[in-house]
Amino acid sequence: MKNVTHSFIFLAHWPFAGSFGLNTNILATNLINLTVVVGVLIFFGKGVCANLLDNRKQRILSTIRNSEELRRGTLEQLEKARIRLQKVELEADEYRMNGYSEIEREKANLINATSISLEQL
Repeated sequence: MKNVTHSFIFLAHWPFAGSFGLNTNILATNLINLTVVVGVLIFFGKGVCANLLDNRKQRILSTIRNSEELRRGTLEQLEKARIRLQKVELEADEYRMNGYSEIEREKANLINATSISLEQL
């Protein structure tokens, strides 16, 4: 209790003159002002920066998710296109073989008809 009373007495005897005034040292005042400004910016700016970074993070993550979904869809379409290409290639081979067979038949028929015509002549 005695310490508390001594502190009030100390405040009562504080000299008012000379403790407050203009500081004309530009380097010291600039350093103090910069420290205060930087402190205020850090205190109030960290919430703003954190929000901006969180929003940016969410946009990046959603873009990545969308890209992955598009990639999956594109891979499915590619697989379907490959299967369709295989089917079309098989049909083309079948038509080709049928065409060659028909050509050979027509060739044989033409040779037979020509040989028959020659024998008749």
